[in-house]
Amino acid sequence: MAEKKAKKANNVHEVTITIDGDEWQKILDDTFKKVNKTVKIDGFRPGKAPRNIFEKKYGKATIISQAVEDQMQEAYKKALDKFSGDPIIQPTVAIKEVNDEKVTYLFTFTTKPEVKIKKYTNLGVKKDEVKVTAKDVNEEIEKMRKEYADLQVKDGKAQKGDTVIIDFEGFDNGKVFDGGKAENYSLELGSNSFIPGFEDALIGTKAGDKKDVNVTFPEDYHAEELKGKPVTFKVTVHEVKTKVLPELNEEFFLDLGLEDVKTVEDLKKTIKETMESQKEYEAENKFMDDLFEALLKETTVEIPHELIHEEIDRMIEQYAERLKMQGITLEQFYKFTNSNEDALRSQMHDEAEKRVKLRFAIDEIIDLEKIDATEEEALKDAEEKAKKHSMDKDEYVKAFGGIEMLKYDLKVQKVVDILKK
Repeated sequence: MAEKKAKKANNVHEVTITIDGDEWQKILDDTFKKVNKTVKIDGFRPGKAPRNIFEKKYGKATIISQAVEDQMQEAYKKALDKFSGDPIIQPTVAIKEVNDEKVTYLFTFTTKPEVKIKKYTNLGVKKDEVKVTAKDVNEEIEKMRKEYADLQVKDGKAQKGDTVIIDFEGFDNGKVFDGGKAENYSLELGSNSFIPGFEDALIGTKAGDKKDVNVTFPEDYHAEELKGKPVTFKVTVHEVKTKVLPELNEEFFLDLGLEDVKTVEDLKKTIKETMESQKEYEAENKFMDDLFEALLKETTVEIPHELIHEEIDRMIEQYAERLKMQGITLEQFYKFTNSNEDALRSQMHDEAEKRVKLRFAIDEIIDLEKIDATEEEALKDAEEKAKKHSMDKDEYVKAFGGIEMLKYDLKVQKVVDILKK
């Protein structure tokens, strides 16, 4: 057996493994004995047909092809022994030459590409200031009051924000069209849930009114036969209801699930703290996104296409899991959106490329800064996070993917600290 190793590109390496001579002849002999037992040749028991008879009926290629397949794994092991690098994707194999005298396998290994980062400190990214004003708090309180408002019947005319209970039926050139009819329908005026112009036409109506409402369907309406069509809805108003906002009292506070809130001031304090916490979370996330975007702009790396495809595979799996939680399969999603897997993969390509590039950048900083994380650090971090999630520490470690994944996560956190500085 002869071996030859050649470098094709900076991070693409080729290793050839050739089996020839007596070794290849013995493999062919052993392969013939094996395949001869699996075929039927008239006049001979299984495995007893002479080789020349076998080859006349099935050809030498049958034996050679099976031998090539059988020796693939052994050749791969020898290629790994010869290759001293660390592959980042599954190596590929091709048959460079094969006949009854020898076989040559060509294994292609892809290692980590060269990563160049111009800079990763002083990236010029600042975190947004978190500020919650008294106006923000008051607006949030009003929003909550509207969510808990009671609808009460009123005698007067409908105004924007009121809800009307109506019957309606739609006509296209005097003919009823499908999907344009409902009875005792509850519609909030100003909610923009109907065709543009419909809700505005009902402002000023009162219980008992009948009205013809002329509107035109939008050009992008989902029903093809109604796009851009002028139609008439015959509407009967049964009731007009208005929102009555709850008083800011303990009963309302209990409805909100705020047992410790007793006064309006308590409510404002609680809401302010909640809003600040939410805004801080959003600001931190945006800060991290901006930092990573800035880092990517400073990073140059040639990413193997296979890694991008692998990342897309992961993204599709995650997306399928999220759909599953909503009771939808990927196949149903494709049908609903008139799409397919190729379209989804194309849509995810840029994000997948960005994620892979970011991982290379982070790993490069880990190497440059000689960042490490001990098992003791990882277990301590796991214990703290397990408590936050009401989990057992060992259970958390297992769910996270093991101790090595936890150690890597700590290294990434240390990189983030450097980026923030």
